[in-house]
Amino acid sequence: MLDVLVIGGGNAALCAALMAREAGASVMLLESSPKVWRGGNSQHTRNLRCMHDAPQDVLVGAYPEEEFWQDLLKVTGGRTNETLARITIRASSTCRPWMHKHGVHFQPPLSGALHVARTNAFFLGGGKALVNAYYRSAEALGVKIRYETPVDRLELDGGHFRAAWAGKERIEARACVVAAGGFESNREWLREAWGQNAAGEWPADNFLIRGTRFNQGVLLRNLLDQGADRIGDPTQCHSVAIDARSPLYDGGICTRIDCVSLGLVVNRDARRFYDEGEDFWPKRYAIWGRLVAQQPGQIAYSIIDRKAVGRFMPPVFKGDQANTFEDLAAQVGLDPVVFATTVREYNQACKVGHFDHQILDDCHTDGLTPPKTHWALPLDTPPFYAYALRPGITFTYLGVRVDEHATVHFGGQPSDNLYAAGEVMAGNVLGQGYTAGVGMSIGTAFGRIAGTQAAQAALKQAAPVAA
Repeated sequence: MLDVLVIGGGNAALCAALMAREAGASVMLLESSPKVWRGGNSQHTRNLRCMHDAPQDVLVGAYPEEEFWQDLLKVTGGRTNETLARITIRASSTCRPWMHKHGVHFQPPLSGALHVARTNAFFLGGGKALVNAYYRSAEALGVKIRYETPVDRLELDGGHFRAAWAGKERIEARACVVAAGGFESNREWLREAWGQNAAGEWPADNFLIRGTRFNQGVLLRNLLDQGADRIGDPTQCHSVAIDARSPLYDGGICTRIDCVSLGLVVNRDARRFYDEGEDFWPKRYAIWGRLVAQQPGQIAYSIIDRKAVGRFMPPVFKGDQANTFEDLAAQVGLDPVVFATTVREYNQACKVGHFDHQILDDCHTDGLTPPKTHWALPLDTPPFYAYALRPGITFTYLGVRVDEHATVHFGGQPSDNLYAAGEVMAGNVLGQGYTAGVGMSIGTAFGRIAGTQAAQAALKQAAPVAA
């Protein structure tokens, strides 16, 4: 019988498969997508958030455990399991040599990227190169890989894993790691979770999916239906404000609009609705999708002037451009009078000190609601630019409850051979909010833990019983 079955094909699944194989277990990995689309959301990633107490190759300065923890505590608003969060943080400080052994290489962040040279290690070639390196290593180690094999359900005996069903095929194993993602690609489930707002709109109908189209949440639903303990709110997710012209699926990193903190953002009514300069962009970019989802029509517009050009990662699509606010409003369909008034009130409220986008500077607004806390410069240098924004869902936080061994729990009790890693359990650490690179930290940490634990459980079952 097979020792370890890993269900999923992204970073967490690959880490689990590699660790289980290194521990001596026979391993099969089932990826629901065709080979060309393998890797789940990991193929769209760029970096890994890393704890380090001193400079390390591509990482500058220090990013100690307590600072990482405080950053995570702040963005989640306290909705996190500290034990599991600190496991993630500590594991991020030791995983890179192992990653390098399996063919993953790193580089400093490129100019125009997020200001995270101290906190995040960037993958050379991006997430697709990372995924490809792991698959090459897995194949070389003898991991059996099957593509286009979506698993419909798990056969469980209480909390004990017996087999996985892929269509009519029953696949047995002594232990299983579920790393099959969340439900962000399941538009019906998103619609059910978000419901109808007070204006009679169904917000999820206007969501775009930044990542893979294959994360339908089939196994997540199956586990919850079979009594797995759940964690998280189905409406909480990694959700970014992306270009409204982005494709429905797989737009990835290049669809994000990164100039929000350098200008102002208005909704369909040409009104501001949140502090664009609340904190550094890497700590706040993943709240803007949810903010836009709460606006009329689930659309907003990021507005900058010429001074901001060159200070952010350029978007893949050009923005609308005009030399007056009235002309810009007309181009994007906003009320020209209201829009011009909004900009004028913002400009008059700006208290300009020493502008520096690398720090929490002293440029702020005075007497404006909502305020702009940092980087508040008047929009006074044409041409002016507008980028239409839609909510871009990366992954959902509803998942199964696990412990420090990545073990799935049923009725508060841990399974003896079923484990979870990646997005399907990320809600244990991410109750809300996000900070750049932490999803890969969670997937790497708990993928490696799950693979090790699954191998131990499987090999224990396989060991002959002494007479």
